[in-house]
Amino acid sequence: MSENRETGRAVGTILAAMDLDDDACYRALSMRDARLDGKIFVAVRTTGVYCRPICPARTPLRRNVTFYPSAAAAQSAGFRPCLRCRPETSPDLGAWRGSSNTVARALSLIEDGALDAGDVEALADRVGVGGRQLRRLFRQHLGASPVAVAQTRRVLLAKQLICDTALPMGEVALAAGFGSIRRFNETFHQLYGRPPGDLRRGRRPEVSAGDGGGIVLQLSYRPPYDWPAILDFLALRAIPGVEAVEAGTYRRALIIEGVPGLISVRPGALGTLEVTARFARLQVLPQLIARVRRVFDLGADPALVNAHLAKDPDLAPLVAQRPGLRVPGAWDGFELAVRAVLGQQITVAGARALAGRLTAEHGAPLPPELAGEGLSRFFPTPAALAQIDPASLPMPGARARALVGLAAAAAADPQLFAPQGSLAAAVSRLKALPGIGDWTAQYIALRQMREPDAFPPGDIGLMRALAGPTGTRPTPAQLLARAEAWRPWRAYGAQHLWASEGLAPPCSALPLSSPPQSKATHDKLPA
Repeated sequence: MSENRETGRAVGTILAAMDLDDDACYRALSMRDARLDGKIFVAVRTTGVYCRPICPARTPLRRNVTFYPSAAAAQSAGFRPCLRCRPETSPDLGAWRGSSNTVARALSLIEDGALDAGDVEALADRVGVGGRQLRRLFRQHLGASPVAVAQTRRVLLAKQLICDTALPMGEVALAAGFGSIRRFNETFHQLYGRPPGDLRRGRRPEVSAGDGGGIVLQLSYRPPYDWPAILDFLALRAIPGVEAVEAGTYRRALIIEGVPGLISVRPGALGTLEVTARFARLQVLPQLIARVRRVFDLGADPALVNAHLAKDPDLAPLVAQRPGLRVPGAWDGFELAVRAVLGQQITVAGARALAGRLTAEHGAPLPPELAGEGLSRFFPTPAALAQIDPASLPMPGARARALVGLAAAAAADPQLFAPQGSLAAAVSRLKALPGIGDWTAQYIALRQMREPDAFPPGDIGLMRALAGPTGTRPTPAQLLARAEAWRPWRAYGAQHLWASEGLAPPCSALPLSSPPQSKATHDKLPA
């Protein structure tokens, strides 16, 4: 009982921070307001079910509902997910980033499996706080503990796989991160009051992921989403043999936890991206989903970010023209760091060609069962590049030595590019690496560590985009002072300015193509 009272007080604090009260939440529920989908969850005490605010079921009486800021909070309070509106398919938003980057970093690590093999104390240490402080922050911002958040993610992923795929139940359990089939069955019996197989609609034949078709999932985001812009960004930087963009679809070969595989991403049903994954071991699926969400910035809340950035007179027209612009992430921190070092003082096209040559000479080939889709190799591992003779690389000697030194450092510390501590601490740690200056460190923090406030004030493109009527560019110090008002979303401000260097006419969330940019424009963009 005391636990429920504590959770209730925490929820009230969170809703107040969001400028919402229970009455406002109930009005949103009554109107099926999609703007709060993923921000609040509605628990109905008479049924024991929690729903999304857009649930088509009859609106419950005001006295019978409680509002929670996360699915984990509702589930921790004893409610089970609605089978009709399916909370597992709601947008998984990072709206709390503006108030707690510590929570955002911890969530990123949880998505990557930090609590699968470790405990909360180890997780807290990685984000630079104590275990008690991290639990308090999770209660304050999410209404649930880190362990409860991880468990809820696992259950909701399993529920999505049950409903959206034909995988056998044993493979669903493994793919969702359950340690055993027994634990999987017990969890679903406890939560839904029935075995997991009974939640699958229809009696279609089960199809194993090993049969070659892979797994197809729909990952939600909050519209609008500028798919043409992010696809153009990735196409420009696609490493030959590793990545490809064709007919509005992005495809990629990558290795996760030593498991090779292929993925493709394209627009899905309204408000979703369709992800097809082919991996020999389904246990890597949660980490793969985390990377897809990171690369395509599916956790962004564009309305929140745009409202803040539009207060700046120079950013306002850019935001209005591209309200769905996202900050593209990276598949792998080491790969991004290598690309950044390769791109120093050369064009984006030149860096792409160098990365392709490096991959052709030192990247592992795809296994035969994954070949045949136009992709041929994986990006080289840190261990492979650490063995290279710097003199053999087609670049200036200092940069070649920096590249090999960077590979050696990444091979020695697999967590080198994981989010740890504050943004300032991460940048300082990265700048200690060979070949990494402030610009590169901020760029890695922006794309790999998903720091929404990362900002490289020395970037020439940003200074050029904010040049005055006479063409006078701001100095790095002036640019940094100017961007102070954009906090905590400076990364999105930077992305708008980079895009403005070759701004196309406004494009909505999906068609699948965008007007081509000139090579000159491309060469101005960051690697």
